Amino acid sequence: MIIPVKTKDTSYEVHLGENILSEFCIRHAETLEKVDQLVIITDEHVWSLHEQYVREHFTFPFKLFIVPNGEACKTFESYFKVQTFLLQENCSRNSALFALGGGAVGDLTGFVAATFMRGIPFYQIPTTILAHDSAVGGKTAINHPNGKNMIGAFYQPAEVLYDFHFLATLPEIEVRSGLAEVIKHALISDQVWMDEFFSLSSMESIDKEELLIWLEKGIRVKAHIVELDEKEQSYRKYLNFGHTYGHAIEATVGYGKITHGEAVMIGMIPALMLSEINGEVEQGYAKKVYYFANSLGYNFQHVLHCPFEDLASFMLKDKKTTNGELHFALLQTIGEPFVKVISMDEVKKCDEQLREWIKEA
Repeated sequence: MIIPVKTKDTSYEVHLGENILSEFCIRHAETLEKVDQLVIITDEHVWSLHEQYVREHFTFPFKLFIVPNGEACKTFESYFKVQTFLLQENCSRNSALFALGGGAVGDLTGFVAATFMRGIPFYQIPTTILAHDSAVGGKTAINHPNGKNMIGAFYQPAEVLYDFHFLATLPEIEVRSGLAEVIKHALISDQVWMDEFFSLSSMESIDKEELLIWLEKGIRVKAHIVELDEKEQSYRKYLNFGHTYGHAIEATVGYGKITHGEAVMIGMIPALMLSEINGEVEQGYAKKVYYFANSLGYNFQHVLHCPFEDLASFMLKDKKTTNGELHFALLQTIGEPFVKVISMDEVKKCDEQLREWIKEA
């Protein structure tokens, strides 16, 4: 299955399928044989699980750089170490990088590719459900202690290879994290699709074929929005649904101590509350989604360990905040997003309501 992504300056494809790494190598043989250095950047966990598969099916000679697992790789230190490695290995403008891993590895590798010798090609090979979102669209970044993804660039990959082989080893915590972004895509695009999720009784009840259909839908939603607005001037802001409050939770708890998807799921509840107030989302929908998320094992207890003052501080530093104004992605109705300036007092009221629900549960 192939999903095209077209932006103002470039176009590329997202290839989806089972065991398609060999096909990728055949398809790109002519191009990659001319490259002087191929470097795979991955993390310790992914490489321990998939080294054999990659060595058997990735038919080009490559060099390997292993970074820390998860968000721990999105630091100045990791970024500098990768750049140093590329220079030591005599990489050039004719080299290419491969991001083999989840969203964090993809973000780091993309930013390295965007800045090494002013830009070299890179390919995304996502290994998580969450990365169906982050691997598409060209957002690359590392974190700063004062905020997530604060240092980065818009830099599109040469291709995204979504080989479902890698999903087979995902632990439930990563399935849960990834599903949050899938649910986000449903909320901002299609009420009928969103209604399908409410029939889920547990993570274990997710059917593999159904999951693959959801991932394809999610990628198509992302690709369409990126085509309309590559640099997040308008439509792309809709993809931030749940992220303003969610990123603040993630930063306050500590990167790596909560998964990105879990933080986004938490962030979608205040966003839905605000959508009930500022849009036409039916009253009680936020609470319905909250209880649904609880039933799937999302941990909202994190909120109780995050003073609102700390959350507010991070929200004010968020990239979506302009002149001290919070620009929230909200829903007019399910499937119809919009962006509105929201006061911190409004967010605080929603935060207080969420804390009450958590204490009740």
